[in-house]
Amino acid sequence: MNRTIIIGLDGIPYSLLKKYISNGIMPETGKVLSGGKLYEITSTLPEISSVSWATIITGKNPSEHGVYGFTALAPQSYVLRFPNFDSLKKPAFWLKDDYTPDESKKYAIINTPFTFPAKPINGIHIAGFVALDLEKAIYPTKLYAQLAEIGYKIDVDSSKAHQSIELFLKDLDGTLDKRISAAKMIWEREAWDVFMLVFTGTDRLSHFLFQAALDENHPFHEKVIDHFRKIDAYIGELCAQCDSSDTIAFMSDHGFEVQEYEAFVNFYLKEWGYLKLKNDPPRSYNDIDEGTIAFAMDPGRIYLNYKDRYPRGRVDESHADKIVKELSDRFMHCIIEDRPVISEIFEGKEISKGEFAVYAPDLVLIGARGIDLKGTIKAQTVYNKNEIFGGKHTYRDTFFGVKMPPGASYPSVRSVEDIKAALNL
Repeated sequence: MNRTIIIGLDGIPYSLLKKYISNGIMPETGKVLSGGKLYEITSTLPEISSVSWATIITGKNPSEHGVYGFTALAPQSYVLRFPNFDSLKKPAFWLKDDYTPDESKKYAIINTPFTFPAKPINGIHIAGFVALDLEKAIYPTKLYAQLAEIGYKIDVDSSKAHQSIELFLKDLDGTLDKRISAAKMIWEREAWDVFMLVFTGTDRLSHFLFQAALDENHPFHEKVIDHFRKIDAYIGELCAQCDSSDTIAFMSDHGFEVQEYEAFVNFYLKEWGYLKLKNDPPRSYNDIDEGTIAFAMDPGRIYLNYKDRYPRGRVDESHADKIVKELSDRFMHCIIEDRPVISEIFEGKEISKGEFAVYAPDLVLIGARGIDLKGTIKAQTVYNKNEIFGGKHTYRDTFFGVKMPPGASYPSVRSVEDIKAALNL
């Protein structure tokens, strides 16, 4: 049949997937990959879901598709905006270069993050988070009534975790059940050549209970692995309906690890004199004042306050390299309770070579093990110990796995940017 089946496991690290395959928690996934290949790869810079999934579906890096996070600043301002699917400067693989549907194949795209609002497609598209309106997240719209009838949800209600982990887990399981019901309906009733389904509850679960995913003695360990077992069982159902000519791929958009501290990048910049504020505490980025040299956005994106780019900019391009070096040196020496805050720093000009590199941060900071970087401008402390969130994204320890048809050559895959080409999408 020569079909392509893509299963996304949002946020699942390579190391955890290997562990769950080897200890029998995810036997069906292991069965497929035993006849294929599993790669340890890297995520995007920054390691944010919106950026990573945008890269996976376009095959382009952020400087080519133009998205660097869930938030950005409007041109020539400090006004916060929220990019969405319409913001992508390159088409997803189910669209042609002019963003009209690719008619050469039939597609079923289910719950892929950062694809709201849904656009016309030769097939079916149900957008994933962040989707503000279920009806606008679906194409064709006639599918809305069927999804509404089964109680389909785009995302788990994470706020429930702040009330009770038990309430959160109940909502998580209910959301997964509806996701699987919708996927089964589309798999069975629709004609398709490419079927893409992303499970995003895995990311939500890891943010709150990543330690439970690792520790067999954790009180919620069994609940966590039950979620993975349910996904794996459905993967087994899907793959039992595939034949040897089908390509079956699995992927995460970033890795995960246990979070111990939150570190606030803008507070460092303020303490060092690089960030000046009209009001302290500030209300928004509009409180960036004259004299500001640099500011940060989530998670560790640092932007120089260029005088030709921002209303109160003061930095000349000719001074950028010197400032970037200063900031890199300072951040690499930051310590929280005798441990480093930063593990790696990437310069924007080194990682951003595309036509939209002008939107790139000047520095991307990667938090050290256990350190979750935050870009909020409202921070009033250098760091804290968050008792709610137990996991954080990682740039490394991401995975891609694939089983190709007999005789096919296995591709070289080093990062999420390589996935589209590897699958000939």
